[in-house]
Amino acid sequence: MISNRELFLQNTAQTSNSPRLVEVERAEGIYLYGPQGERYMDLVSGFNVSNIGHRHPKVLAAIQDQLNKYLHVTVYGEFVQAPQVLFATELLQVLPASFASVYFTNSGAEAVEGSMKIAKKFTGRQQILAAEQAYHGSTQGALSLIGNDAYRQAYAPLLPEIDFIRFNDSGSLEKITTETAAVIIETVQGEAGVRVPDKSFMQALRTKCDETGALLIFDEIQTGFGRTGKMFAFEHFDIEPDILMLAKGIGGGMPLGAFVARKDIMDVIKDNPMLGHITTFGGHPVSCAAARASLQVIQEEGLLDTVSSKATLFRELLQTPKVKEIRGLGLMMCLQLQTFDQVYAVSNYCASQGLMIDWYLHCETALRLAPPLTITAEEIEEACKIIRAGIEKFC
Repeated sequence: MISNRELFLQNTAQTSNSPRLVEVERAEGIYLYGPQGERYMDLVSGFNVSNIGHRHPKVLAAIQDQLNKYLHVTVYGEFVQAPQVLFATELLQVLPASFASVYFTNSGAEAVEGSMKIAKKFTGRQQILAAEQAYHGSTQGALSLIGNDAYRQAYAPLLPEIDFIRFNDSGSLEKITTETAAVIIETVQGEAGVRVPDKSFMQALRTKCDETGALLIFDEIQTGFGRTGKMFAFEHFDIEPDILMLAKGIGGGMPLGAFVARKDIMDVIKDNPMLGHITTFGGHPVSCAAARASLQVIQEEGLLDTVSSKATLFRELLQTPKVKEIRGLGLMMCLQLQTFDQVYAVSNYCASQGLMIDWYLHCETALRLAPPLTITAEEIEEACKIIRAGIEKFC
């Protein structure tokens, strides 16, 4: 009999020559379980998706309730669907008052694509700036914004009139001019190895966009929904974007993305041409029901209040001369090692001990830590013992 692992390699497209090949039979809380009873503590949260853990009971109940009503009924934006309407309303309630309109997508990359379109149409300009070492997704438009040429070259030509500023370098903000439609930037750079900007840089960026009429677009696809200790990471910097892009943690484990903006910005997609930005499955009612429940869990269980202390515990327990630096904001953290070989060896060791960690697309010398916000102090201590043992053994 052919195993699922063999069928995986035979019949599903591969994204690398060395997939992890961990077979998952079920997941619950912060744990993944294999078909032979293997248990793995998930310290990656499905890459910042499972902020409230896997299969939270309130999310499952919301999904089941919606399954009993309807699934897909029509393309997004035509019918009044309660899960979309209620979640949009509750999402806007946790955002600044300037945000007034939500457009739901299937993914973060689609949120990026939609944001780029409305920024160009609203401003009448074509240039878009992103940051060096940025990651915004793999579709053609989003890929154009990746600040690492090695990932763009194979798919050239991409979008024209894209340029890059240096993240956390106020001097490079001079590239923002009256020809710039928008600056798209991560509030904390993820795939660059968790780079947290200075507050002064973020405020200078906001000021420069105001002076030139460029829109400021924040990518909170990895950082949103409590990951950094606030509902949205931009709250750490005392500024607001013009457009906010969301995904990953938004859906409670279901596929969902969104971009959010002022009404006058969002309304440019309604005409000239009509239906100028459409999606068939964006804002799927089951995903929106799950997202609404997930947001309520974050609020009702006070998860934001626990992030800082849990991050501090991780830092205390992982301090060792063999770790060059611990970077992060809240429970979006990384351990900077010396080489990729060390990262690879420690990651594999942790997997062998029932702990899943990973690395970064643009920073292969750092270990990724992004556990569910529900992780307990006891689980943090258990995880850190394993990580420390791997570091002592291979670094």
